[in-house]
Amino acid sequence: MGLRESVRCWRWQGSAGVGLLLLGFSLAQSVPPQTACPAAAAPQSLSQPQYQDTVEEMGFMEGLVQSFLQTVQPNPFPKDLILKIVQDVDQVRSNQELIKEVLAYEVGFLVCTAIGILYIVLMPIVGFFLACCRCCGNCGGKMYQKQTSSIHCRRRTLYWTAFVTTVIIFAGNICMFKSNEAVKVSVDQSQVELNKTLDNIRSFITAVPEQVHHVVNESYRTVQEVTRNLDAIGPQLGTEIKEQFRGTLDPVLHSVRLLDQETVDTSVELNQLNSSLAQLQSSVDRLQANVTAVKNHINQTLSKANCNDCANLKPELQKLTLDTSITTPSLNELQSAVDEVNKANLKSKIKEVEDYFDSIPQTVTNDTKDIVQNSKQVLGNIKTQISRITDEIPLSALTNVSESLNHLQREIGKVTPEVERAEGIRWGVCVALSCVVLLVVVCNLLGLVLGPLGLTSKAEPTERSCTADCGGTFLIMGAGFSFLFSWLFMIVVLLLFLLGGNVYTLLCRPWSNGQLLKFIDTPGLIPGLEIGPALGLNTSINISDIYRDCEENQPLWTTLHLSELIDLEDLLNVTKYTEEIQQQFDKTDITLSTISLLTPEEINQLRNFSNKASNFDSAAVTQQMNNISSINLNTTADRLDELAALQVDNDIRKELQNEGWDLRQIQADIETTLFPQLENLNSTISSLGSKADKINGTVGEVLSNVGAAQDFLNTNTTQIVKTESRKFLDCQLGYFIVYADWANVTITQQVGRCGPVAAAVDSAEIILCSHIVESLNAFWFSLGWCLIFFIPSIIFSIKLAKYYRRMKYSDVYDDHLMMNHIPRAQMKLS
Repeated sequence: MGLRESVRCWRWQGSAGVGLLLLGFSLAQSVPPQTACPAAAAPQSLSQPQYQDTVEEMGFMEGLVQSFLQTVQPNPFPKDLILKIVQDVDQVRSNQELIKEVLAYEVGFLVCTAIGILYIVLMPIVGFFLACCRCCGNCGGKMYQKQTSSIHCRRRTLYWTAFVTTVIIFAGNICMFKSNEAVKVSVDQSQVELNKTLDNIRSFITAVPEQVHHVVNESYRTVQEVTRNLDAIGPQLGTEIKEQFRGTLDPVLHSVRLLDQETVDTSVELNQLNSSLAQLQSSVDRLQANVTAVKNHINQTLSKANCNDCANLKPELQKLTLDTSITTPSLNELQSAVDEVNKANLKSKIKEVEDYFDSIPQTVTNDTKDIVQNSKQVLGNIKTQISRITDEIPLSALTNVSESLNHLQREIGKVTPEVERAEGIRWGVCVALSCVVLLVVVCNLLGLVLGPLGLTSKAEPTERSCTADCGGTFLIMGAGFSFLFSWLFMIVVLLLFLLGGNVYTLLCRPWSNGQLLKFIDTPGLIPGLEIGPALGLNTSINISDIYRDCEENQPLWTTLHLSELIDLEDLLNVTKYTEEIQQQFDKTDITLSTISLLTPEEINQLRNFSNKASNFDSAAVTQQMNNISSINLNTTADRLDELAALQVDNDIRKELQNEGWDLRQIQADIETTLFPQLENLNSTISSLGSKADKINGTVGEVLSNVGAAQDFLNTNTTQIVKTESRKFLDCQLGYFIVYADWANVTITQQVGRCGPVAAAVDSAEIILCSHIVESLNAFWFSLGWCLIFFIPSIIFSIKLAKYYRRMKYSDVYDDHLMMNHIPRAQMKLS
């Protein structure tokens, strides 16, 4: 049976156990619901490394240059052609078909190259012949300008066309400066950006083993958690067992405590009642002696011969007595019952039961000592098996990559000074080129500004001002500089065009659209690049597939198909170990000794106590108290006073009066001494009677609860122990299920998210293509732009210069000459 199935089965059995407990509890009390399994320490979430921000795209004139290059080279990436060249490098020169294919593919560049060569050849030749012609007085070299009616219109037209052309050249020159600076910034930042990229890759490579070890270490935490729970099995399992008895035993103990308290209170009141009765009896005896003495004196007085009508009072003397027959047989029986209950010592019985259940944790600890020790050994085997994950995952390959990165970074550091020195030279040369173009622009602009400023419309061509003449000279200088440097600059444009254009079309463009990575995936193109076989996989892994997965920030488990290399389910399957622990727990017998809540003798004592309490007759005792309180000696004293009034003998009269006064004194003593005692006694008897009535109900509740609880313990103790033991084991095994699920998800979905790898490839592409190549292409494109517009600039500048320069020969044209109309001869028709 698998671990999950075992847990589900045990949970079903636990539910059945609860049902048995509920059926076994015959009273209207329910077993407390089982508490939830204590949560183990949650696995710490896998932390991902922090990576540095990489460079962003910032290609200058990117869209314009790419559009031009797309027109020049519209053909797709020549995968097959490059493969042929790579496979037959030595025979490339002799393979005419291959050369034709290369030329056909590069036809756009060849056409542009031909145009560039034509420009390089023709510009100095045209410039040379133009200079010679001008020196011979041709091509505008003769300092004579014919004056016509359209001269001003032609001058304005040439002016604005030259101005627009100069502005276009100036815009291209600005782009030259900007693109040159962009190349410099890109090259200067390339080392920093490359170091950031390599640092990100290094952080990624370093993080992968740490993440794997983190997953394994979490298994150690789980094992330690279960080990701590096994060490604390007594307090944990014993407490849960006690909790299952709590609902049954708490009412029993509560009712026994209540009965014990009522017994104590009854015993106290019985002692108070006995003390009050003894005090009352003493008072009654004393008063009875006084009454008897007075009665004897009265009897002697009434017996004298000279006492008139005294014989009639002798029957009254029989009433002069106090009833001393205070008998309390039911009170004595109640006292004896209370004494028996006190001898039973309910407090010690309560403590005995509490001590018994407090000893359950220690009993569990003692009975599970062997199973805990064996389970710890099994936990060690689980730890060993899970630690094999670090051996199965090929982390050593990452170490080799890290060493290669370190070597690459050292090499970058070595060549950086040379690159910076070369970049400084390149930047200076490009600045010089840009300044030369700017010189042409400045000459043109000076000519366009000074020419109109110094020109007077009515002035003769031979009398033009020095300012206008300087303007014309600057225009000629701009044309001269254009002829002088344009063909040299076109060589630079041609070289940079062939280099940057082909790098873009053969490297950057296929790199950007993914064709380059697919080309690299070609089998046999790069020896030793078979990633799948290198990792021991049957599946072939392509660079493009890895890049695509890493671009989506997929984990290495998915990207490298590690499921073929590592049986993760087997490594995380600890069923055989957990089943061993389960079997050992099934063999363990936790035995709780039986306990008798109340012995039969104690039950009989409680029943006898209840019967005696119910038989207590407080009314009979109260009636006796009422009889005593009904005595009134003042009545007899009044009779004595009446009899004294009838006597002739003064001595007898005086004796009778004194004896009546003595009776009244005794009655007063009764009222001040005896009556309060009787009242207190009646209150005590009433309270005792109330408690006696309650004792009967309390004893009945105790006997009922004890009987039900005793039956519950005798019937369900073993089942409760087994159910709670299974529940405790379920908790421990559940920790491994939770860990296995977490580890599976973490390794397959979180470990080694390779987004930094794709970001590194993108960063390299951005640094090389978007920054350096694009900026370099923007430079030659801007320079070529300027050189193309040098041609109309030369033409317009040379033609416009004659309208501002001072001529040597004059030509008069009067635009106010009046022309007379000559009538035409007419033929007369007949």
